[in-house]
Formats: sequence, C-alpha cells, structure tokens
Amino acid sequence: QVQLVESGGGLAQPGGSLRLSCAASGFTFSSYAMSWARQAPGKGLGWVSGIYSDGSDTYYADSVKGRFTISRDNAKNTVYLQMNSLKTEDTALYYCAKGPPLKGLASYDYWGQGTQVTVSS
Repeated sequence: QVQLVESGGGLAQPGGSLRLSCAASGFTFSSYAMSWARQAPGKGLGWVSGIYSDGSDTYYADSVKGRFTISRDNAKNTVYLQMNSLKTEDTALYYCAKGPPLKGLASYDYWGQGTQVTVSS
C-alpha cells in the first residue's frame, strides 16, 4: 500500500521559514521522482517543485524559485521542502506526490493528505 505522509506545516511570519517533510512507503522510493504541489484557499491545485530519483535534478515554479529548496533522503524514504522568505501568498495546503517534476499534476499517481502552511503577520 503506497502511503505519503506530509508533516512540518504550521504558522510562520512573512520572511520566515518552514521545512516540510513527506515520508513515503509502499514502493521503491529511490526509483521515482517526487513533487510538491499546493492549494491556496479559493484557488486550484498548483505545482510547486519536483526532484528526480537521485536528487540531482530539481525544478521549481517561478513563484517559489530562489526561496524554496526541494531535497530527498532516499535512505529515509523522505522528500523535503525547505521554504524560506515566506510570503502571505504561500499560504496553502501543501501536498507531496509521486511523479516527475515536469509531467503535470494529472500524471501523478499517489498523493499525501496534505499539511497546512499559514503565513501571516
């Protein structure tokens, strides 16, 4: 049974930082690319970042590039999203998903339950 469990969300000030984690199980984690997506209140689901299986290739949406960093620890079956210089516009429910960064959200076959990030002054 494939499971993706996000954690690390919470409340941050504008300009602050949070680190999200996604623990994966039920598949050979090291063989697959992983991505992060988010859904803000009243907005559709948007892709945020992705990383290929060995961690050597990373990709970011323009809205987060330079502020967020995706990484993974294959020994721990975990993918991370380090979020720095947070903006109120980053407030959203963040999901991790199993799938390549540039293929589009519809191609991702498994999703976590989401972790809430709120950025507020």
